[in-house]
Amino acid sequence: MVEPAPPHKLSIVVFSGDFERVHYALVMASAAAAIGRKATLFFTMEASRALLKPGPSGAGGGKDRAYIESGVAGFEELLVSCAALGVRFMVCEMGLRALNIKRRELRDDLGIEEGGVVTFLNDASATGSMVFI
Repeated sequence: MVEPAPPHKLSIVVFSGDFERVHYALVMASAAAAIGRKATLFFTMEASRALLKPGPSGAGGGKDRAYIESGVAGFEELLVSCAALGVRFMVCEMGLRALNIKRRELRDDLGIEEGGVVTFLNDASATGSMVFI
């Protein structure tokens, strides 16, 4: 029996602003990229806040510290790893408008592209997987 080929691309819609959900989207994208699969993260609505320039308290606060202390990659480490591994970062124009977030408020170090749902769907692959978080 021939097993089907695994999806060659992972496209993730990151909708929830919940720290654990955004964290796990980063885990999935970095893991996919680490094993040679293309990955795109499409941040929209409350999840768009994850792409804001870092503030004094940092993302996730106590949860992030607890993860790091237990040997789990922290939020910042995952973001930087995704960027280094070539994960594509997209942010939804509609989500930015809905939250009144300006482009200048987003991180400069991730190569974030602005676009809409059509841009994201055109980036997705017919032989890939799409996940909604």
